[in-house]
Amino acid sequence: MKLLQEKLARYDAPQKAMAAGIYPYFRKIESDQDTEVCINGKKVLMFGSNAYLGLTNHPKVKEAAIEATKKYGTGCAGSRFLNGTLDIHLELEQRLAEFVGKEEAIVYSTGFQVNMGVVSCLTGREDYIIWDELDHASIIAGHRLSYSTKLKYKHNDMESLERMLQRCEPDKVKLIVVDGVFSMEGDIVKLPEIVALSKKYNASIMVDEAHGIGVLGKLGRGTCDHFGVTDDVDLIMGTFSKSLASIGGFIAADKETINYLRHNSRSYIFSASNTPAATAAAGAALDIMLSEPERIENLWTLTHYALKGFREMGCEIGHTSTPIIPLFIRNNDLTFQIVSELFEAGIFVNPVVAPAVAPQDTLIRFSLMATHTIEQLDFALEAIEKVFKKHHLI
Repeated sequence: MKLLQEKLARYDAPQKAMAAGIYPYFRKIESDQDTEVCINGKKVLMFGSNAYLGLTNHPKVKEAAIEATKKYGTGCAGSRFLNGTLDIHLELEQRLAEFVGKEEAIVYSTGFQVNMGVVSCLTGREDYIIWDELDHASIIAGHRLSYSTKLKYKHNDMESLERMLQRCEPDKVKLIVVDGVFSMEGDIVKLPEIVALSKKYNASIMVDEAHGIGVLGKLGRGTCDHFGVTDDVDLIMGTFSKSLASIGGFIAADKETINYLRHNSRSYIFSASNTPAATAAAGAALDIMLSEPERIENLWTLTHYALKGFREMGCEIGHTSTPIIPLFIRNNDLTFQIVSELFEAGIFVNPVVAPAVAPQDTLIRFSLMATHTIEQLDFALEAIEKVFKKHHLI
């Protein structure tokens, strides 16, 4: 065995979890992504999805994908830079820019590629990227590729952020990159305070709205709209794989910034463009989000109901105020065990363990869709209470 294989063979954590019967990943779903899914012939309630508006199996979204495939084929066979730009790409970009309140936007093949391609290329060697310690992995991947100085501040801690800004040379570019809604903890960024600090220290702001669009703001426009600071935020990023029921992502900003990214962002230039189906599906989902505000209203009704239920139960849920609800377990093995037991009880939830979080911060991520029912939520709360009491967590 070569040295590389010898090194990799020592990684056996998955095998140990499998042997213990608590391996929670790559569970094979045999149905559409709805509030109830079928896994290995077993029906379970889905509380692990990012489809906040429940649009992944909406007839209009599926029909849009089918019709786009009929017209344009299954793929573009090239990057947007060369032969891969379709009229529907341009139309969607214009709509997304208008939707989030910016001059222009460009669409990438995935949300991960947006953050990796944007964060890595905006700033230079003498500049600064300042990031929240709980930012998404795609933001971290992006700034690792940058030659800029990277400064990390404590999660949602404005004193820590200001200390980082004070370390920067005043005449150099400073880019603050944050999640709007933090994807595991479910809490909302302190965006008005960040805007105030950005003005004080002449910094720019990029907000990842992956979990904010379709959830916060007028008609789901996101965290920036929620706080009324869209004009003060320089770049707004979003994904299609959550509320927009597809795959892909976008960045929106002023026309000069978009012009630069269009010609310098490597994950945009050197990746094949969005499939016609994904592009059309995202557009159709945007139509539904704008025309059916009751979906977001119902999502928040369910969110308040669930938060109240978990708090009354005595669960530790941190500072969340969104449809993402962390149930802290604070033990890797126990987190896996509880996920397994909840699955047997008919509840699909996601484990979040080290190294994604510190070992003492492991949690179960419980997330809601607008299409869940109160009856489904009651069933989940009852099952979780039973399992948590068994393990003395409540």
